[in-house]
Parts: sequence; structure tokens; C-alpha cells
Amino acid sequence: MKIIIVGATGTMGKYLSHEFEKEHEIIRVASKKSDINTDITSVSSIENLFNQIGSFDALLSVAGPTYVGPWKTLTDQMFRKGIEGKMMGQINLVLIGQHYINPKGSFTLISGALTCEPQLNFANASAANGAVEGFVRAAAIELDKGIRINAVSPTVIEDSPQYFPYFPGEIPVTMKQLEYGFRKSLFGANTGEIIKPY
Repeated sequence: MKIIIVGATGTMGKYLSHEFEKEHEIIRVASKKSDINTDITSVSSIENLFNQIGSFDALLSVAGPTYVGPWKTLTDQMFRKGIEGKMMGQINLVLIGQHYINPKGSFTLISGALTCEPQLNFANASAANGAVEGFVRAAAIELDKGIRINAVSPTVIEDSPQYFPYFPGEIPVTMKQLEYGFRKSLFGANTGEIIKPY
């Protein structure tokens, strides 16, 4: 399969790229230092990405910046970081990518446990995650040609210990659990599902 991994230079993206390249052709996409540098907050940059790649079989996204910080300092401008990044960035990967993906291909986006289990300092991520999950459910009933779409929704991951203090009492998701959440979306028959790899 020809698989695009967006956010390939981050913690999750590096791991998934390494695992999936053992079996498939991987195209690494990130804002810098990748096969194709792309700003997912820019529609023209996403269009350029797909023009370069052409047809593909699957897209995995583990990208999407959000604002992390105290509620008291949250402003409209700060909040738009998550709206333009994690929400619209991922949504536009699908809206534009649907014209390039092969029949029976699949999209897998990233959301997170913050959708239903908010934590201090993460209001922006909670809102963006919820929007992504709503989009996945809606897109699943409209995408044609057998194209599937799902989201993987992990809690804090084991390889990001810097975030552990923000998630008190949460058992971190292992990288292998994360991988198999994406495998379920990639190789299963499910669509419109929010996959919780824990």
C-alpha cells in the first residue's frame, strides 16, 4: 500500500512510519524535515501535497497543533490554533484528499481522550478533538467508492512523559497499542469509528 503519514516527524509519526515502512510504501509528511513539507493550516499547501503525491491508498494523520495553557489566558487568537491546526487541518486533508485517494482507500485522523475526559489547560484540544470526531462520523456516511474514515483517540502516550503531569491517574497508552489502533483502521472494514487503543 502507498500510505501517507502526516505528522511523521513527531513522536507518534516516527514510530508509526518505522513500523509501517516494513510492509508498505510510506510517504512522510510534516511541516519540516520530511519527504514533503506541508503546512496543514494552509489549503494551498495541502493541495500542493496531493498534487505531488497523486493517487494513494491510505492517509494517517497524527498532526494538529493545539493551544495548551491556563484557561484564564485563553483568547480567540490562541483558540484558533487548534481550530486551524488539529480541526481544519485534518478536515482539509480529507476534503482535498478524497479527490486523490484510490477506491476502497482509508483516512485515519487523530483525536484524543480529552474529547470526553477534559483536563486542565486543554480546553482547546478538547474542542478540536470533539469536532474531528463529529466530522469522522458524518464523513463516513457520505464518502463514496468504498472509502473509509476513522479516528484513533488515545490518552497520553508512553513516549511523551512530559505530558504525564497533565493526566493524573491516566495509564499511558503504549506505542504498540497506538500502532494497533491505527492498524485496525487501516486494515479493518470499519468506518466512522472512534478507535480507543486502551
